Amino acid sequence: MTRNPYRIDGPALVSFSGGRTSGYMLRQILDAHDGQLPEDIHVVFFNTGREFEQTLRFVHECSVRWSVPITWLEFDPAEPFDTSVVGYNSAARDGEPFEKIIKVRGFLPNPTMRLCTHYLKVKRGIAFMRDMRGYPEWINVVGLRHDEPRRVARQKAMNEAGKERFETILPLDQAKVSRQDVSAFWKRQPFDLGLPDNNGKTPLGNCDLCYMKGAATIKGIMRLFPERARWWIDMERNAPALGTLTKPEMALFRADRPSYRELLNFVRRQRDFEGGPSDDCLPCDCTD
Repeated sequence: MTRNPYRIDGPALVSFSGGRTSGYMLRQILDAHDGQLPEDIHVVFFNTGREFEQTLRFVHECSVRWSVPITWLEFDPAEPFDTSVVGYNSAARDGEPFEKIIKVRGFLPNPTMRLCTHYLKVKRGIAFMRDMRGYPEWINVVGLRHDEPRRVARQKAMNEAGKERFETILPLDQAKVSRQDVSAFWKRQPFDLGLPDNNGKTPLGNCDLCYMKGAATIKGIMRLFPERARWWIDMERNAPALGTLTKPEMALFRADRPSYRELLNFVRRQRDFEGGPSDDCLPCDCTD
């Protein structure tokens, strides 16, 4: 008999990004364990402070409706192991954990040095499982689908390198789950993420204006929520004051395209020219 890919042997950390795909994966894992996870399987949400409120509400609702504990973690250098355990009500909502990383490291993250992913998520998971829970080794459960072959291949290559004390498993890939499967599942549920579903993709998901999203996607989000650009503009404007930048381009999240201020100005000019806001928001390849 083929083993159920959602039947997890602990200790394990189930990474819940707050999106539909990871929510789907969590539901399948719960069903495989008859609705209740063993004590050594931990579901964790890593809050950056730049998620939309709908994402935070979705994480909370999954926990309540499905009766599954979800641990919310944030980077905080003032706390033991640089990790703060928060909840829906106390979670940061204006990029505070993200900004702390920038101040501690002294420069902005970028596509080749993704400090945010490493410090806000990967290292927080390690701190939780190793330092706070005491596991010497564990399984990391990540929601990469079968129709994301490049990301799946990259993760499998990282497993083969064996540099981490945990092995990452991809049950959605093993079960051959596609974006369409996830979308169909949520259409049958009594609740949902509450963010637009664009052919199975969620442009507003993850960090709101993440620099890993395409410029067209970011401009589309700015047209709908121009106030969300303020934090990103402030981070780039204040970067020179960190005192550790050796090149002007290090004061940008991406040196290969205009700054966030320039992108917002472009959106404003286009809106004025067109006589109103645009709802154009293209999908992106942003990762957890």
